[in-house]
Amino acid sequence: MNRRNLLKTLSLTLGASVVTTNVLGKISEDTFIFDGAPERDYKPIGRTITAVTIGAGSRGTVYGKYALSRPNELKIVGVADPNQYRNDKYAKDHNIVKENRFQTWEDVFRRPKFADAIIISTPDNLHYGPCMKALEMGYDILLEKPIAPTEKECRDILKMAQKTGRIVAVCHVLRYAPYFVKMKELVSKGAIGEIVSVQHLEPIEHLHMAHAYVRGNWHNSKTSTPIIMAKSCHDLDIVRWIVDKPSKHIAAMGDLKWFRKENAPAGSTARCIDGCTVEKECPYSALKHYYRKRIRIRHLDVPTEGITKEEQGNIILEKLKTTNYGRCVYKMDNDQPDHYVTSIQFDNSVTASLSMEAFTSYGGRRTRVMGAMGDLVGDMNELVYTDFKTGKRTIFKPKAEDIEEYKDAGHGGGDMLMVRDFVQAVANQDKSILSSDISVSVESHMMAFMAEKSRKSKKILAIKL
Repeated sequence: MNRRNLLKTLSLTLGASVVTTNVLGKISEDTFIFDGAPERDYKPIGRTITAVTIGAGSRGTVYGKYALSRPNELKIVGVADPNQYRNDKYAKDHNIVKENRFQTWEDVFRRPKFADAIIISTPDNLHYGPCMKALEMGYDILLEKPIAPTEKECRDILKMAQKTGRIVAVCHVLRYAPYFVKMKELVSKGAIGEIVSVQHLEPIEHLHMAHAYVRGNWHNSKTSTPIIMAKSCHDLDIVRWIVDKPSKHIAAMGDLKWFRKENAPAGSTARCIDGCTVEKECPYSALKHYYRKRIRIRHLDVPTEGITKEEQGNIILEKLKTTNYGRCVYKMDNDQPDHYVTSIQFDNSVTASLSMEAFTSYGGRRTRVMGAMGDLVGDMNELVYTDFKTGKRTIFKPKAEDIEEYKDAGHGGGDMLMVRDFVQAVANQDKSILSSDISVSVESHMMAFMAEKSRKSKKILAIKL
């Protein structure tokens, strides 16, 4: 099916506004499948943008996929990662020459500038150093969130970006997801009247919580970043973007309730592989998920190609013996809250609540936007608009039809669409193409820092921008 031949532009009168929607199909009188990757009026690039990826893990691999799908627009010419498996795989995928492969981020900058941009997808505590050095050397930057682990470092990077005039795109990918773009459009054009309040749920999903925030790289806030920043600065950012007013005050509550030593069942052991008598019935069993079901094994740096199932299993078992991914979820040195609620007051009395919950059977953000003349209710699969004046409902379902590079991209398709805008911004040296330039993305980080201070102090705090 040719998307361009199918695409029809439909103008819908919603509330007091006219909203233009690129329609791929119509399910019923009030339900539309809309274009998940709308065409933008970009200037021609004229040449291929080159980039070096620092951090070849999950996020670096995702962003690198854009270069593999659109090699005339983006080429990855270098990689830095101390993990040999990740370094080798990334270099092979992108055909990176030996002299452009590095072990550490410092090694990259011992060379004179040899690319247009740097993609920083390192662990949270390794964002500040390479970002500041890249700016100093004149690179444009695609920076994984969070910007940095501390308020001072975030502000330092912002100042350096302003001083050097370089582009720093923060990977707040939800701003590029078609679902949230449509939500933003409806609110901005006045479809629901004046915005009054927002409710936003971030269901982490119980197994993802155990994997990333109990066993994984973000299990301890002291060695990474607080979970409100590590997981939900995306959500604070999208709420701020939708509301489109300065944040004023914040109050937060939350704690680590379940993944604690006192909740370990009788018969459990330090590792799931150590003869735990309740392992088979435990919902968080590392053996069940990594070894038997082979879920999320790429995060354990386990090969998925060119290897037999038995060989792969042996590698997984070794990982469960030697890494945190094999440890009992009740006996880790984790400190991240497993439930966290935040209330925010914006300018003009607009309020918002964010609830981040570990114990759900599902993922995918849920959002309710309430206005004086209508409301929006959505779960990233569909967005339902109700007009209070007429009682009419209109349903929008985002979909990217027959565009391979956007399928299963993650974050509602926002990952690849963000990289597309970054490439265009670098090619045209125009940061206005980006909706997540550091100058606007930094506010949600300040909100997260103040939320954590509020949670610990049990006080309502003013947000200082």
